[in-house]
Amino acid sequence: MNSGSGEVHVVAGVLVEGDRVLLAHRSPARRWYPDVWDLPGGHIEPHETSRAALERELREELDVVVVMAEATDRIQFGDVVLDVWTVSEWTGAPVNRAPEEHDEVRWFTARDLPVATLANPELESMLRNALAER
Repeated sequence: MNSGSGEVHVVAGVLVEGDRVLLAHRSPARRWYPDVWDLPGGHIEPHETSRAALERELREELDVVVVMAEATDRIQFGDVVLDVWTVSEWTGAPVNRAPEEHDEVRWFTARDLPVATLANPELESMLRNALAER
């Protein structure tokens, strides 16, 4: 959502399954943050709540339906405001339904995170915290 003040409002989901989190690898052809691992999600439309945008984005990108999610963080970097949700329950098996956006989706354990090039350095501690809380 663009609030008129130049801010861009986006949403992302941290899908947690046991000791793993799901990340999506952004296609090298992407204009913003190419060739890095990121959380699935996207822009909040003007008519949507953050939760509704999370549900829509995860359905479109991963073919999952959110059952349980908790708003866990809000990060601002530049003119981007990111609402982060921890998703602990969903229906469907996550698959890459947005190959133009992501060239791969993969589960990561805490041990795997240092080897992943992440879109934002703050993501690693956020992901580790989400795993530690499970």
